[in-house]
Amino acid sequence: MSDEKEQWLEDLIRLTEEEDTEKKTEKQIKILEAATEIFAEKGYAATSTSEIAQKAGVAEGTIFRHYKTKKDLLLSIAGPIVIKLAAPFLLRDFAKMIEMPYERAEDFFRALAKDRLKFVRENMRIIKILIHEVPFQPELLEQVKNLASEIVFRRIEKVVLHFQEKGQIVDAPPWRIARTGASIVIGMILVHVLILPDFPFDEEEEIERTVDLLMYGIAGRSR
Repeated sequence: MSDEKEQWLEDLIRLTEEEDTEKKTEKQIKILEAATEIFAEKGYAATSTSEIAQKAGVAEGTIFRHYKTKKDLLLSIAGPIVIKLAAPFLLRDFAKMIEMPYERAEDFFRALAKDRLKFVRENMRIIKILIHEVPFQPELLEQVKNLASEIVFRRIEKVVLHFQEKGQIVDAPPWRIARTGASIVIGMILVHVLILPDFPFDEEEEIERTVDLLMYGIAGRSR
C-alpha cells in the first residue's frame, strides 16, 4: 500500500469512526477501500456489491452485515467526507488558511489556489466519488449546500469585506466575489488534475496567471 493510498484511507477510516463512534474491523476497512476504489473508477451505478466483495476478499453477505444497502455503503464513504472536508472544494485546513493574515487580496487567492490544488492531487479517489455522486444523491447534495452556505461563504465573506474596506476588491456583493473566485480557481484545478492530467504546465506560473485573470480580468487592465 503506497503512502498516498494509506493517507486517504486513514482519513476515511478516521472520519467514519468519528461518525459511527465505533472502531472499524479489518473486514470493514477492506470493504471501504475496495468500494472507494471501484466507485471512483466506475461510478456508483455501474458498481455491484459482488465486485466490491471480490476486491475486498470477503463474502458478499459480509458487506450487508455492515451496510444494509449499496447506497448505505456509498453514504458511509461520501457522507463523512462531505461533512468533515467539503466546501468549497473540500475543506482540510481551509479554516486555518483562510484566517491567516494577507496583505493583498491576490496573496489570499494565490494561497487558496496552491492549497486546493495540492489537496485535490492527494485525494483523487474521494473527490472523483463526490463529483460523480453528489449531484445525484439528495442526502449528499443537501450536506454540500449547507456547508457551502453556512461554513465556507461566511468565512470567505469576512475576507472579501476586509479587502473591500482596503479598496483592493470592487464594491460588489461578497457572494458574487466568492462565486467568481471559486469558479476560476476550481476550473483551473479541474482542467489540470481531472480533465487534462497529462498536459504539461508550470504550476507556479499557472497559479500566477490564474490569479492575474481573477484580479485584473481578461481585458489587459494594468495593476
